[in-house]
Amino acid sequence: MTAPATGLRRFRAPAPPQPERCELCGIALTDRHRHLVRLENRSLACACTPCALLFEQQGAGRGQYRTVPDRFLADPAHDLDDGAWEQLQIPVGTAFFFRNAELDRLVALYPSPAGATESELDPASWQAVLGGSPLAALLQPDVEALLLRREQGRGECFLVPIDVCYELVGRMRLTWQGFDGGAEARAELAAFFDNVRARARTVRTEEPA
Repeated sequence: MTAPATGLRRFRAPAPPQPERCELCGIALTDRHRHLVRLENRSLACACTPCALLFEQQGAGRGQYRTVPDRFLADPAHDLDDGAWEQLQIPVGTAFFFRNAELDRLVALYPSPAGATESELDPASWQAVLGGSPLAALLQPDVEALLLRREQGRGECFLVPIDVCYELVGRMRLTWQGFDGGAEARAELAAFFDNVRARARTVRTEEPA
């Protein structure tokens, strides 16, 4: 007697996708959740709201994690002309910079087909190009980044959460085609910066760090 097909189908069907879980307490997460930076290796960990709030406290967890903030700031007054961009020695039109607290230096990265690519950054160049922006003084080490874009003679500078920058890297890696990225990657990049602009507020001179 032939077994009913329905009795075997459930073993062949793919398992339903499992929800992401907080990497500290194991609770299921929604699509919109917070992240922590593991300071030992600068990797990101998904976190529920209570765990994220816990690691906003100075010294929590023996300093192993830091919660990624959610602020977006813009500095429309800071001009990035072609000469300034050349000083940064970034071969593409988009890059982000974060301060590595352990190394006590700025790290420059840009999206590429291979992921986040590091560019050696001379401290004097960093100071000359970005040091004059109030965003540089507000930048929190390890968890925030200065996100720069240079396109058609116009430069933009934002302070954003570090996880947003790695989201951009992931998008570019998935959509990049050919030498220059292709139309799909350019569309993704444009949509990404539209979202950043919509979320960013203009920095104030008295902005708290």
